[in-house]
Amino acid sequence: MTESTSTSPEMIAFGLVAQAGDARSKAYEALFTAKQGDFEQAHELMRQAEESILEAHQIQTSLLSKEASGCHQELSILLVHAQDHLMTAILAKELIAELIELHQTIKNNGQRHVAI
Repeated sequence: MTESTSTSPEMIAFGLVAQAGDARSKAYEALFTAKQGDFEQAHELMRQAEESILEAHQIQTSLLSKEASGCHQELSILLVHAQDHLMTAILAKELIAELIELHQTIKNNGQRHVAI
């Protein structure tokens, strides 16, 4: 792949979407695993989700650095969509981490989960 192709706005957006999607999928898989009582695996999946978020942040930081140095990126709906995926994945990961902690606390205290 050539340099211009690998850094095209479309490829940047697709990279963000792919990493964000992987992070969100891993986080939801971790929640399912925690609900089954396998907290060790749930924490491993959350670690993997965090790795994907970090990869996406590297892509995002590259965009911000280029912008700050005067190399302006054309704003496309695809890039906005990719940023939306990233922020949604971050939010899901943060909330799911809290839910896993709640599941673990409930299990460790021998309490039953009560639906609200």
